Amino acid sequence: MDDLAGFLRTRRSRVDPAAVGIPTDSRRRVEGLRREEVAHLAGVSVDYYVRLEQGRATQPSEQVLDALARVIGLDETERGHLYRLARQRRRPAKAPGGRVRPEVLRILDLVAGAPALIMDYRLDVLAGNRLAGLLYGRPMPGLNTARHIFLEEAERGLYADWEKCTLDVVGHLRLAAGKYPEDPRLASLIGELAMGSERFRRLWARADVRARTHGRKAYRHPLVGLLELHQENFALPNEPGMELLVLSAAPGSPAEDGLRLLAGLGADGGDVHPPVHAQVREQCDNGRPTPGTPPH
Repeated sequence: MDDLAGFLRTRRSRVDPAAVGIPTDSRRRVEGLRREEVAHLAGVSVDYYVRLEQGRATQPSEQVLDALARVIGLDETERGHLYRLARQRRRPAKAPGGRVRPEVLRILDLVAGAPALIMDYRLDVLAGNRLAGLLYGRPMPGLNTARHIFLEEAERGLYADWEKCTLDVVGHLRLAAGKYPEDPRLASLIGELAMGSERFRRLWARADVRARTHGRKAYRHPLVGLLELHQENFALPNEPGMELLVLSAAPGSPAEDGLRLLAGLGADGGDVHPPVHAQVREQCDNGRPTPGTPPH
């Protein structure tokens, strides 16, 4: 299915006709707006819009995209996604290389009181500090959080807000697929998730897009209980598609006590998951992929 065509179809199906001044009655069988209604409101011919939704029209102008975004009520993230889908037909973006600079890895060592990790647009964790390894209960390199959420943890696992997490993950992967449609590793991950999770298939079909920025993240840790943390995402300069994520607890909160207890338990137990930065640095220097990630 053409991604631009599919995105337009799903978006117009969610527009309330009454909200754009179109009267409705009980005989209306179409969910949302009809194609001809979108075309009329956007000021384009019905034939042209039909060809857009069938994947037969190429290179829509910026004026047409602006008009369609207005009619079907796209927010800022969805609008950017629409423009990328239209541009990808002419010049698909090349997937970033995914190498982590040693200077960036040093930042993880400086974050001592909060889980911190470096993640790429595929949701592969490239490195993490000691507390991140203790939070997830496993070494960081090789962890893919989308696979972890949908295929490993399910509803009764580490993620206290599992359903919300699944919405965020699918929305992020939709954005990533729009940016890098020719990335075989990303396509393989999406196929694996679709094969293994009915919920992923249903959410993917909705074509929702979401940008990861910041917000509440709740974890249900088997040793220290509920941890209500705040996630802040920092885009790394000159590292396309790569972010530093820090999960902090509010001062004086139960979560702060929980993280302190978790750090102490790790120290008392001999730290099952030692720091991985040296290993990751060696892989980055040699240009080798991180363990557990699919081959190119």
